[in-house]
Amino acid sequence: MELPKIKIYEENSKILHQKSSEVTFPLSDEDKLLAYDTIKYLKMSQDEEIAEKYNLRAGMGMAFVQMGKLKRIFVIANELEDKTFEEYIVINPKIISQSEELIYVGEGEGCLSVNRPVEGIVPRHARITVTYYDENGKQKTIRAREELAIAFQHEIDHLNGILFTDKIDPNDPYKDYEKMREI
Repeated sequence: MELPKIKIYEENSKILHQKSSEVTFPLSDEDKLLAYDTIKYLKMSQDEEIAEKYNLRAGMGMAFVQMGKLKRIFVIANELEDKTFEEYIVINPKIISQSEELIYVGEGEGCLSVNRPVEGIVPRHARITVTYYDENGKQKTIRAREELAIAFQHEIDHLNGILFTDKIDPNDPYKDYEKMREI
């Protein structure tokens, strides 16, 4: 399997702090192909052998802005316990509800645009409901929990020009951790 050619912008790129624009349908063939290639890239990055061969860091999601396109599109490849993947192409997402319960990733969140270790926690809602459109313009609703909810929130932040590092208090990186549940 050949690794798709994808250029990922690093955290110091100004574009990552810009808000992405709504997408109109039908989706261009170029955008569909980029979405499919990005899912393939993410799946390959989560395979230890392939990741080592190509020197990849594992990633579960990627927003189009991370590849230099200011469009409200992101993809997620969520590996399940049976080694299969749930794949999402998410266009023009809107969070319509969220739990009061907050969670955080114990070992810390990561991002393919942030190529360094980052200390601190990012508060996230444990459950969210999101409406979005798929690549064919069909409206969908998902109720995401735990890791998948974090991935959706992380990618939606990208669409709004926010990196996870922006959400960590620089003066107190573990602020309020006791009010949240670690996952």
